[in-house]
Amino acid sequence: MSMFCFQCQETFKNHGCTVRGVCGKTDDVANLQDTLIFALKGMANYSSQLRKVKKVSDEINGFLFKALFSTITNANFDADDMVEDIKKAVEYRKSIKAELEKEGVALDPKFEGKPLTTWEFTTKEGAEQLAPAVGVLRTENEDVRSLREIILYGLKGTAAYGFHAFNLGKESEDLYAFYEKALLATEDESLTAEELTNLVFDTGKHGVDVMALLDEANTSTFGNPEITEVNIGVGKNPGILISGHDLKDMKELLEQTEGTGVDVYTHSEMLPAHYYPEFKKYKHLAGNYGNAWYHQVKEFETFNGPVIFTTNCLVPPRPNSTYNDRIFTLNATGYPEWKKLKADENGKFDFTEVIEMAKKCEPPKEIETGTIVGGFAHAQVFALADKVVDAVKSGAIKKFIVMSGCDARMNDREYYTKFAEALPKDTVILTSGCAKYRYNKLNLGDIGGIPRVLDAGQCNDSYSWAVVALKLKEIFNANDINDLPIEFNVAWYEQKAVIVLLALLYLGIKNIHVGPTLPAFISPNVAKLLNEQLGLTGITDVETDLREFFA
Repeated sequence: MSMFCFQCQETFKNHGCTVRGVCGKTDDVANLQDTLIFALKGMANYSSQLRKVKKVSDEINGFLFKALFSTITNANFDADDMVEDIKKAVEYRKSIKAELEKEGVALDPKFEGKPLTTWEFTTKEGAEQLAPAVGVLRTENEDVRSLREIILYGLKGTAAYGFHAFNLGKESEDLYAFYEKALLATEDESLTAEELTNLVFDTGKHGVDVMALLDEANTSTFGNPEITEVNIGVGKNPGILISGHDLKDMKELLEQTEGTGVDVYTHSEMLPAHYYPEFKKYKHLAGNYGNAWYHQVKEFETFNGPVIFTTNCLVPPRPNSTYNDRIFTLNATGYPEWKKLKADENGKFDFTEVIEMAKKCEPPKEIETGTIVGGFAHAQVFALADKVVDAVKSGAIKKFIVMSGCDARMNDREYYTKFAEALPKDTVILTSGCAKYRYNKLNLGDIGGIPRVLDAGQCNDSYSWAVVALKLKEIFNANDINDLPIEFNVAWYEQKAVIVLLALLYLGIKNIHVGPTLPAFISPNVAKLLNEQLGLTGITDVETDLREFFA
């Protein structure tokens, strides 16, 4: 095999991609990402020790998050970006070690003299050749490998959410320290399977923490999301389409486009930007264009104007795509044929080039009309608490189904549309992430004025449903969160969904259904353990799962 990757739900035959990623990732990029992760572990070995004696610089903290974030599925397909970050990680490793020696700190001997702390970058080819020795299959024991990879993919999701919070000035020393500890644990041969299992749940705990941190960062900066009706048609002005998750980038784009005659449209996971009060003042925030991320190969053609990727998910263009010269990537994202914008020394982007290009483009072609409603994050749901509680007490609402997570292109994802359509009319769907695009445009009605689909926002806003569940537990004086009329039927695709799942497991939520397949990186024995302890299971078919949820 020329590579091995099984971190996403679409991995080949639910086993692993060995020649080229189903996501479009080439073998050289896959191997360089494995080497980058290894280099970050070497860096973390010393930054974790430095953190115990003095403050670690923002430069190092930000790089740790951004670099691991770039290895998440559908974020960065650019080998040159990987090489640049590998070089940086090695240089940081050496400079941090020198700083420790200058401080007179006795170095932890655990990894001293081993490749983790001695490997040097020489060439791109050399970095690729290192990958098999440091990648997934370096761990022979299937269950230990599974636990290590669950932790690592949870950390990738943590890095994504931590990066967004970092951009808004919110940090946590505890989070940084755990991040480093857990990275190193995946290389520690002395840890038992039981210790690794405990670390899996500890990763989930820090998943809750990082989502709370990002929630605080977003709401303190942009206000609490509000119920919002979002236009899905188009206007007559030229437009810029912004995708991904980073709300700071969104704010900067809106500021710079104001008064230019260029409209801004959200795409995929950026849809929830419309829910924040801070963004409502920008009248040129025209609406949401399109659907989930994998539709971009069609929707970017018809949008006509430039597109900005703040984060994943990006899809490699087709050979006949006409939009390559209109795509701009930021932060952890990259693609060889697309232009990358660099932030200045203050972390801000200059979108002048994008705006000038937009002015010369035709307005977007209309692909649908109407509106969709969202903005039901925890603060908004709490504002409706009396109405919701009364509906539950009266029997008008019998059950809540959390259907957060990811969407993707495989046909078996139709399950989630059919499941939503088949739910009893006294059931409310709680959603977040791009999974919502499977049913947020269906006419499912409402229950006493409460929409049957409540969209909290982005995938990290799955945190809202945990907060809501805990609040309902308090309101109804339930002994256990699992006694509430809430079921979890979540879809996953990549590693941000992994940390959401680990967070839910840490909170003790039982009988979660995950689909459309269980992760390939969860070994049969680990899957059995999670099923026996917490009832974690995969989906089957709509009829069977409905019977189980409503037994």
